[in-house]
Amino acid sequence: MRHPIVFLLAALAAVVAFGPWAPAAAQDVRPPANATQHVQPTPGGPGIEAAPPATMRYPSITGQWGEIVDGERGYVSIPDKKAGRLIQTQGMDWLSWRSEEVRRYGAYAVAAMLIALTGFFAVKGRVKVDSGLSGRLIQRFKTHEIIGHWLTAGSFLLLALTGTWLLFGRPLLMPVLGADGYALTAEISKYMHNFGGFVFMAGLLYIFLVWVRHNLWDRYDFNWIIKAGGFLAKNSHPPADKFNFGQKTVFWMVVLLGLALSVTGLNLLMPFWFVDEIELMQWSQIVHAGLGMGMFALMLAHIYIGSVGMEHAFKAMSTGWVDINWAREHHSVWVDKYVAGNNPERRGESRPPTDGEQAHGHRSAAE
Repeated sequence: MRHPIVFLLAALAAVVAFGPWAPAAAQDVRPPANATQHVQPTPGGPGIEAAPPATMRYPSITGQWGEIVDGERGYVSIPDKKAGRLIQTQGMDWLSWRSEEVRRYGAYAVAAMLIALTGFFAVKGRVKVDSGLSGRLIQRFKTHEIIGHWLTAGSFLLLALTGTWLLFGRPLLMPVLGADGYALTAEISKYMHNFGGFVFMAGLLYIFLVWVRHNLWDRYDFNWIIKAGGFLAKNSHPPADKFNFGQKTVFWMVVLLGLALSVTGLNLLMPFWFVDEIELMQWSQIVHAGLGMGMFALMLAHIYIGSVGMEHAFKAMSTGWVDINWAREHHSVWVDKYVAGNNPERRGESRPPTDGEQAHGHRSAAE
């Protein structure tokens, strides 16, 4: 698992280091000195006002051509009525948002999260098991839950990396890889992104059906919030069931943002199936990219706490089994139900892993 994390961190470092400057690089399209410049019509000529506004790249036009430039739709006899609009000026707004705001604030969001996590680790360090590891294992997740988690998580990381590659590629990667090199990688990323989206949607639906009943509000959540999950005080372990409030927050964030990404992504994969106007297609792409970068930044906190941020946490999703002391500190209510035999996970309980765990003297808590 270390190698994918190293690769992810390297990709994030590139985004954070160069992302905020991507809009400026994208706008640097100076023509060569010997290039033929576009000649504007003489101001004051027919249909043209004396001087165009400084913010426009074309002369200010009046009359019928002015209506066309403003996006007025004329009559056409063909079935596609959208063909009645000759010029769609709102496309420049879409281009500006995609090239500037989404890139800039997406990079800021990732950078802010990385800085926050680095600061938290510097102050708090790795969250240890205060009572120490006992060597007694308790089954936290069944095999099908682990598969559902990694199906969703793995496909999301693929989508995040390929989406970031496509969003920042032209200003940052094309100068390095060259036009042909970047075109090839962009084409591969596009197909991986498109097909990976269906894997993500399948995983999202699966984890929702499996875990939604565990992620509803319960009487332990308010106390967990008041104590900030115990992260701000030593030896503070507020009681929680199978999922605490922080994990429930991650769950609903993944479900709701994942649903929004799925809807906007399907809209982009099947143009004009769900909406008729080109403006809605353009804003769908902006929303998709913006939510994708935002969710990417938020999921970094989940990756952090499930790997380097908390001792023994990764065991839960790598083997399905955790030390009972770890479970008691973070999910004491769930452990009490489990040990008492009132927990659904006890039905059909499998044996703990034997390769590494039994070799080190671990045994099941049920024993």
